[in-house]
Amino acid sequence: MPPPGKPTRPASPWRKRIFLAAVLVGLIAGVIALIPMIRTALDTVSTDDAYINGHVTFLAPRVGGQVAQVLVDDNMRVRRGDILVQLDREPYEVQLAIQQAVVTAAEADLTAAQAMVRGEVAQIRANRFQLARSIETVNTKIAELRSQVSALNSQKATLDLARANFRRGEQLLPGGGISKEDVDMRRQAVKVDEANVDQALQTIYATRVGLGLPAKPPEGNDLSQTPPDLVENFSAVRQSLGILLQSAAQLGYSPSSWNATPKQAIEEFYKLDPQGNLERIYARLIPQAPAIKQAEAKLLQARRALDKAELDLRYCDVVSEIDGVVTRRNVNPGNNVQAGQNLMAIRSQSEIWVDANFKETQLADLRIGQRVRCEVDMYGRKREFEGRITGFTMGTGQTLSLLPPQNATGNYVKVVQRLPVRIEFTNLDPEKTPLFVGLSVVPYVYFKEPATGPLAGEILQPARPLPKGPLTDQSHMNSKPAEEPKPPATTTPAPAAASP
Repeated sequence: MPPPGKPTRPASPWRKRIFLAAVLVGLIAGVIALIPMIRTALDTVSTDDAYINGHVTFLAPRVGGQVAQVLVDDNMRVRRGDILVQLDREPYEVQLAIQQAVVTAAEADLTAAQAMVRGEVAQIRANRFQLARSIETVNTKIAELRSQVSALNSQKATLDLARANFRRGEQLLPGGGISKEDVDMRRQAVKVDEANVDQALQTIYATRVGLGLPAKPPEGNDLSQTPPDLVENFSAVRQSLGILLQSAAQLGYSPSSWNATPKQAIEEFYKLDPQGNLERIYARLIPQAPAIKQAEAKLLQARRALDKAELDLRYCDVVSEIDGVVTRRNVNPGNNVQAGQNLMAIRSQSEIWVDANFKETQLADLRIGQRVRCEVDMYGRKREFEGRITGFTMGTGQTLSLLPPQNATGNYVKVVQRLPVRIEFTNLDPEKTPLFVGLSVVPYVYFKEPATGPLAGEILQPARPLPKGPLTDQSHMNSKPAEEPKPPATTTPAPAAASP
């Protein structure tokens, strides 16, 4: 109230106008300021349940040993290929020297095996000539047998003549036409010829036995007659053939039949080359000789062991497999570590994304390829990040938890579920604006804009062409058991109509 005794002045109409204009301008400014927010609310879907996630690589040695040096510490940036931890190299250097000596010994064994196989080739040639000599020996004995039979026949003719002369002398002796001394001489000649015939016959018997034949042939057969396959089946020839095949087996050669004749065995051996060239046959068989193959296998095994020793020595330098930042280092010099033991973790700075947990009621219009604007609490509104949806998790957070919910107890309360949606950045510069795993993000998905990029507009990602591995045959597990055969259906004959 104005003080008493002082007249009141009426309010100026200009003040009211200015006040009303100011209020009107404020309202218009407020509406203009709310328009982007309203448009964002109408054109986007957002959630505050979103966090940055990224790949983490756990650093572990491939070999065990004592830690000689640790070159990094927590929060240090590293590049792919940088040496982070060094193990004691001396035990692996000793093992490498041992394996190098083993390789040298295996190479010497291979050289010795090759020399031995070449000696076997020379032995095969000698055994081949021995087989030919055995065949020639049998043919010579057969010829001797036939010559002896001819001599026997000559001795028999001489014996017949001596007997005839002796009989004539006995006839002339009573008349005095011949002296008694001549008769005695003729009798003596018969005895000598009989002895010669018997000696020749015994010689023939010995020759036949030497050829593996019966001393006396069957009735009616000639003493000089021999089986047509005598040469192939003669014991000395078969023995020479066995020695030859045994030496050829040292080259890895095996005949189709061990009962083949010498001619068949030799012809089969020559068929190893179209032109029957022995040099090419031996050149082909020598590398396949069991002794050489065994020596080569041992050499290969020694070289692979040497390669492993070299790898183990190289693995003493534990390197980073990705670009990132070291976290959770738990190794120090002097520690004894095992292969596969976790030494530290490396967080990638570039392979990061946003896991946004949208409500199930917000997912109807979301698709792969839609543009996303992300506000990270670390930077506030001063820096916004662009991204796009790249996939949907095949299950809500509860179903993927360690203990999924059991809603069949009867006391069920419906709760809106959230589905993790993956959002990848399109304008991330980890050098200028680094992001850290676990930071809170508010993503805005512009679902009314057309989706772009790979798999635009899809909900599920298609299967990628990946290398195929061996599969277990489970056809027997999926097959249905065979049904038992049903008995054939029998029809009951209709009752015969009653005769009238």
